[in-house]
Amino acid sequence: MKIRTIGVEEFLNIWEHDATWDIGQSTISSLTMGEILALDGQDGATFYERLDREKMNYGWIEGSAEFKAEVAKLYKNVDPDNVLQMNGGTGANLNAIMALVEPGDHVVAEYPTYQPLYDLPRALGAEVDYWHIHEEDGWQPRIDELKELVRPDTKLICINNASNPLGAVITTEMMEEIVEIARHVDAWVLCDEVFFPLEDPEKCSSIVDLYEKGVATNSVSKDYSVPAARCGWTVSNKELADRMRVLRDYTMICSGVFNDALATYVLRNRDKIIERNLGIIRRNREIVNEWMATEPRASWIPPKGVSVSYMRLDIPENDEVFCLRLLKEEGVLLVPGSRFELPCGARLGYCASEDVLREGLKRLSKSLRQFD
Repeated sequence: MKIRTIGVEEFLNIWEHDATWDIGQSTISSLTMGEILALDGQDGATFYERLDREKMNYGWIEGSAEFKAEVAKLYKNVDPDNVLQMNGGTGANLNAIMALVEPGDHVVAEYPTYQPLYDLPRALGAEVDYWHIHEEDGWQPRIDELKELVRPDTKLICINNASNPLGAVITTEMMEEIVEIARHVDAWVLCDEVFFPLEDPEKCSSIVDLYEKGVATNSVSKDYSVPAARCGWTVSNKELADRMRVLRDYTMICSGVFNDALATYVLRNRDKIIERNLGIIRRNREIVNEWMATEPRASWIPPKGVSVSYMRLDIPENDEVFCLRLLKEEGVLLVPGSRFELPCGARLGYCASEDVLREGLKRLSKSLRQFD
């Protein structure tokens, strides 16, 4: 298999640990173990009670019954048996796409967005057409363009709600139109929902609540601030779940007893995490809005309840060269937009801790002044 390097991952693998002021990540400020244990109001007693009685063997292969039940609660009508635990959102996308795509298949993928959603199908031998998003439309795709791209033999449509790194949200109304187009040709729809909007969630719907041939991927890494668990999941119908069961035995076997217990505990206490994270989103977005108002060389479309964003940089320099110099001279980490095939900008992970965000923006402005 010939497969391209994932641009954002390659950049972060090399450079993220050099950062003093990391404002390029996509997670809403990761929780400390102390903060996680405080969630149940009993200093983590409910978490340790389960761990203490568990043998440290492979545990539940597909995810424990408790984990599946907590995931199923996130959707309107999902059979917990069709929830499969995966190795993060990355593993969820990998297994779903491998289960759906064969050489010669036709796939339509939102573009640009999270790279595996279009490069994985291509690496598996599919013909991939891009469903472009448009900056002038607030980084939204256009339904009439999807209608033109989808063919009678289209096997799969890959979308990202919300988009990484743009933070653009697909509303329920648009998702229903996507489903109508997919159903007309009997295509599957894979929706990566790891950045599902926390703000005004009633305006959006999971693909699996709208379409019988939808598959949703998600994890506790982004909206729930615990990427250390490396625990994600897929939700689909039984037909696709059975196909992915075969692949899981090749790609992961299981997530492990500790990670299952941690992810289950996090989801069981999700209301407190979401309340915390909504506060971070709203407070930090306003900080960036105020900074943007005084920074003539940067602009953005404020994200709606999502932890990732993309900012345009008005600079006479390649964005990767600038980001590397910013890191070396000021200790500030941004992910170059070119790593998402969005040049002349950068991913701004504005949901870092407030002190890191403020200092990072201050130092970013200092670097931008050299171009005045």
